[in-house]
Amino acid sequence: MTYGQLARALRLLGGARTAGRAMAACPSGRGIPWHRVLGARGRILIREPHASLQRRLLESEGTQLIAGRVSLKLHQWQPAQKRTVRRGVRASR
Repeated sequence: MTYGQLARALRLLGGARTAGRAMAACPSGRGIPWHRVLGARGRILIREPHASLQRRLLESEGTQLIAGRVSLKLHQWQPAQKRTVRRGVRASR
């Protein structure tokens, strides 16, 4: 997922930059998959030495990096869309 997607999914004001700041503020060791959040076009945006760690973590999960980028066509996660239920209308089963 990209920082922009994360911002849209969480409805963060300020967009991708705000998502990046939120990811940077996450406490380490809490099981938050920070390494799966990338820049637009699949680029790793964080600086060394963390960029190398992110690269290794992605590769350990089977993600291929080509020229320092992840193919978003192959690996991009799309969050499920929320279904809206209108009042008085039952969902068909």
